[in-house]
Amino acid sequence: MTTRITSGVKGGIGTSVLRPDGEPKVIGNFAYASDLSSENMLWGATLRSPHAHARLTKLDTAPALAMAGVRAVVTQDDVPGEPLFGQEEQDQPVLCDGTARYWGEPVAVVAAEDEETARRAAAAILVEWEPVAPVDDPDRAADEGSTFREMKIRRGDEAAMGSVVVEGFYETATQDQAPLGPEAGFAIPDGEGGLDLYLTSQWIHVDHRQIIACLDMEPDQIRCHPAGIGGAFGSREDISLHIHVAMLSLATGRPVKMVYDRSESFVGHVKRHPSRMWYRHEADDEGNLVKVTARLVFDGGAYAHTSRAVLANAAFFTVGAYRCDNVVVDAIAAKTNNPPCGAMRGFGAVQTCFGSEMQMDRLAEALDMDPLDIRRRNALAPGDPLATSGQIIEGSLPTLAVIDAVEAIPLPDPLDDDDPRLLPGGTGLTSPASSVVRGVGYAVGVKNLAFSEGFDDFAEARVVMTTAGVEVHTAAMEVGQGLVTVCQQIARTILGTDQVAVVWDDTSQIGSAGSTSASRQTQMTGGAVHAASVGLRDRIITEHEGDELREDGVYRNGDRVATIAEICANGPVEYHERFRHPETFEPDENGQGDVHAGLVVAAHRAVVDVDPELGLVRVIRVDTAQDVGKALNPQAITGQLEGGIMQGVGLAVMEQLVVDRGVIKNPTFTDYLIPTFVDAPDVETRIIEEGDHWGPFGAKGIGESPTISSTPAIVAAISNAIGKDLTRVPVLPEDIIGNAALEVAPLS
Repeated sequence: MTTRITSGVKGGIGTSVLRPDGEPKVIGNFAYASDLSSENMLWGATLRSPHAHARLTKLDTAPALAMAGVRAVVTQDDVPGEPLFGQEEQDQPVLCDGTARYWGEPVAVVAAEDEETARRAAAAILVEWEPVAPVDDPDRAADEGSTFREMKIRRGDEAAMGSVVVEGFYETATQDQAPLGPEAGFAIPDGEGGLDLYLTSQWIHVDHRQIIACLDMEPDQIRCHPAGIGGAFGSREDISLHIHVAMLSLATGRPVKMVYDRSESFVGHVKRHPSRMWYRHEADDEGNLVKVTARLVFDGGAYAHTSRAVLANAAFFTVGAYRCDNVVVDAIAAKTNNPPCGAMRGFGAVQTCFGSEMQMDRLAEALDMDPLDIRRRNALAPGDPLATSGQIIEGSLPTLAVIDAVEAIPLPDPLDDDDPRLLPGGTGLTSPASSVVRGVGYAVGVKNLAFSEGFDDFAEARVVMTTAGVEVHTAAMEVGQGLVTVCQQIARTILGTDQVAVVWDDTSQIGSAGSTSASRQTQMTGGAVHAASVGLRDRIITEHEGDELREDGVYRNGDRVATIAEICANGPVEYHERFRHPETFEPDENGQGDVHAGLVVAAHRAVVDVDPELGLVRVIRVDTAQDVGKALNPQAITGQLEGGIMQGVGLAVMEQLVVDRGVIKNPTFTDYLIPTFVDAPDVETRIIEEGDHWGPFGAKGIGESPTISSTPAIVAAISNAIGKDLTRVPVLPEDIIGNAALEVAPLS
């Protein structure tokens, strides 16, 4: 089964075409994974551990099985194949293996005739536990050797010293991706012992690999299909209910649907790693960076997920978008009994950008320099070595251009004290205009594009010419970012036709497109579509001895020599491509080497109003200049920039998953605060186009970069307003008032 989206909207690259899935989503006709259903369908539900760390001493499923309407109960003993799964390291049990290692770990799953019965049956399972003291301090875990990865970066002279030195300790809280659509899965038996699975996923092929291993089935017995997703941001990169719903369907021989409720979603997917970071920056009297020393501790939680790669990203971007010849970094991803952490927009670079940008502001203050001047003086450019790995930067990296562009955006008007909604206290009328002070702050962020460290990163696409138009076949997941328009625009431009449909194939019909993460799909799947379109065009032109392909056929010297019907006389004509980016390599023992395929840079300026007496903040404006390579769809880029900034706002001033002894205390949207329209700042964007060396038409991915430096820009603006260094996010009222920032306990 395939999913097909067709657009009648015309437009090739460089135009702001409308999204073909936009209207159905707005009017409610779009089928998300949680909307899928069928006759004779069962519902699944999950029993979870109430402890962050405990030994399972009794598990009796008989009370659940005795309930009317219950059709199956599955535990770890029922897993037919590999008992463990994991994207990078297979270390997580499908269901509790006798020890719960985090709060909310799945213990058993139930299938019943309706959702309510399934939930009551799960609650009826008799469970007894022997609690064990959880390891909830990542520093303690690191000291005890409980880690997923330890890496070091050594470059230049460790004895080098600068004349001006600033040090700082920084913390970032646990942030949730908070997708509006919860985890959902739908399994349908095929009558021959296999299954069709419809899943919320960012990479159906890596899900498929883990699922068939745990089910002990052949690849062609399980077909994973893309399904509608209500947001991802990294939360769908890892397995959640995928294997559970499959096991229930196999056990009952009936279709089974599972959908997490909101509180279950908070425990059902990974988080952004909380971090603790110590920095020491040394510069000469002119503000040139001489040496950066840092120690990074990231809390990976109970299982590995993508902690190894997240830690590497953090380490490689410890210094940010700046030159520095001498770097000493020690980085650790700790293993604890806290909620598992993994991919989230920015993937490690968010945390270190906060620390390094706060340090650059401190350094500017110590040197009595303008904060932008010190950034300009040290800005990375093509041909420079990356400060950490020493890799020589190829392609475009317009660091100076994004700094200059964001500074040139006019500042907003002074505070409008006639509208209380624009005051820090809002309609609560707590902050009179006379108490409000305004601050302005800047930050610059840089990140890698696509997968690094020698990973065999590729994407497949198949482009097909039919008498009805062109089809682009892919398994790349559309998670809301607008990949559908990019694929259409590339094919339209190369093949000379407006009639382009994107067809999402399942895992049995096409090879992997890789993950919709790492800001990679525009370049990777876009690159595959570009190459396949060029291959198809050239094949058709060669076969018909022409020199141009247009919407109505092949032309030679301006005359049509073959119609589309004649081109497809023997059936559709297709071209299949597997696209790879420039080769990368694993770093050596000192973190050195060509580890990245490319880089992207962005700058942000934030304007905030603060009530220092109450510690209240209103983010007025966040402006940005973004390196895009080539703007394939300017409107879609603007949407990504605005959405990424909103997540940066959340981390800066409100988003904090409260974890106490491994237990999440605020797993609801009532208590876990995310920015709403009321909190949304105005945004001015500037798109910087300097074509890159390997993306289609020179394009770069930009999904993550708007989040990376928006958070430190906001914190810098608050610090500017109150005249006080801030060292952690989110910035809470107690951090603004007095010296409370030094007195409160570290964030989880």
